[in-house]
Amino acid sequence: MLLAFSKTLLLGLTAALICVWLTTPLPWMIGPLLATAMARMAGADLRSPQQAREAGQWVIGTALGLYFTPAVMHIVASFAPSILLAVLAAIMTGALSGWLLHRLSGVDPCTCFFAMAVGGASEMANQGERHGALVDKVAAAHSLRIMLVVLVIPFGLRLWDVHGQDPYVQGAKTVMLGGLLILTAATVCAALLMRRLDVPNAWVIGPLLVATGFTYAEINLSTLPQAVINTGQLLIGVSLGNRFSPGFLKTAPRYLASVAACSVLAIVLAATSGMALAAWSGMHTATAILATAPGGIAEMSLTAKTLQLGVPIVTAFHVTRMVVLVLGIGPLFVLAQRWASFRSGRRR
Repeated sequence: MLLAFSKTLLLGLTAALICVWLTTPLPWMIGPLLATAMARMAGADLRSPQQAREAGQWVIGTALGLYFTPAVMHIVASFAPSILLAVLAAIMTGALSGWLLHRLSGVDPCTCFFAMAVGGASEMANQGERHGALVDKVAAAHSLRIMLVVLVIPFGLRLWDVHGQDPYVQGAKTVMLGGLLILTAATVCAALLMRRLDVPNAWVIGPLLVATGFTYAEINLSTLPQAVINTGQLLIGVSLGNRFSPGFLKTAPRYLASVAACSVLAIVLAATSGMALAAWSGMHTATAILATAPGGIAEMSLTAKTLQLGVPIVTAFHVTRMVVLVLGIGPLFVLAQRWASFRSGRRR
C-alpha cells in the first residue's frame, strides 16, 4: 500500500506541476485527478487511502472557514432565500436527470434516482442501498459526474475569463506558527468528533465549523500556508482519480454513456438556474453558477477560492444543499414512489 501510494503521489505531483506550467485552472487538483484516473483505468497499481482524502478535506474545510468574518456572515445571511431556491432547483435537476438516465440506460428507477441526486457519492450510495438501488452503479455515476463537473466548470469559467469579481478576504492573512498549531488541533478534533457522530463530509464540515467560529469571533489565529493548500488539492485529486478502476469503462458502457449525457444536462440546468438566480438576487453570475453547480463542497468551493468568486457564498450554498439532501433524499424517494403508484393507478 505504501509503495502504491507513493507512486500515486509522485504521479499526481508531476501532473500538477505540468498543469501549473500550462496555467490550467485548479492545476493541483485537475492534474492529479486526470493523471490518476487514466493510469488507474490503464491498469496501474495506484492507491489512495481514505486518510489521504480526509487530509485533503481537512485542508479545504479549514481554509474555507477563514473567510467567514462577521461582515461576510451578514452578507451570506442575506442570501438565505436564494440558497433555499437553489436547493429546490438542485432537487428538481437531480430528479429530472434521474428520470432521463432511466429512459436512456434501462437501469431501474431507484438506482437512477440516487445516481443523479446532487449529493455526495458515499451518502447517496448508502441512502440508495436502503431503498434497493444498485450501489456500484450509484457510486460509479457520482464518480463520473464529479469528474465532469470538476473539468467542465473551471475550464468554462476560465474561457469566460471571470475571476476576482467578489473580493472576499480571509480574516487571518498571515501564517503564525503558534496560531497554526492551535487551529490545526482544534479543527482536527472537530473532524474526529463529526466522524464519531457519523456526520457526512465530517472532515470538511468539522474544520469548517471550527474555523468559521474562530473567524466570526475575530480570533484570527493563522492562515494556512499555500504549500498546505496545494497539498490538500493534490490529495483530493488523486483520491477522486482512484475511484476509476481498471474495468470502469468496460462495465455497463451504455449506462456510463447515459450517465455522462445526464451529467452534462445537469451541468447545463444548474448553470441556467444559477444565471436566473443571479438576475433575481444581484449575485455575481459566475458565483451563482458555482453555487448551483452539481459538484461537491470541496471541489466547487475550491474553484471559488482559486478564482476569488464569492467563496463563503458558494460554501454556504453547497453545505446547505448537502444537509438537505442527506436528510431528505430518502423521504423524497418514498414520495416519488407513491406519486408514481398513484398515477399508475389512475391510468388503470
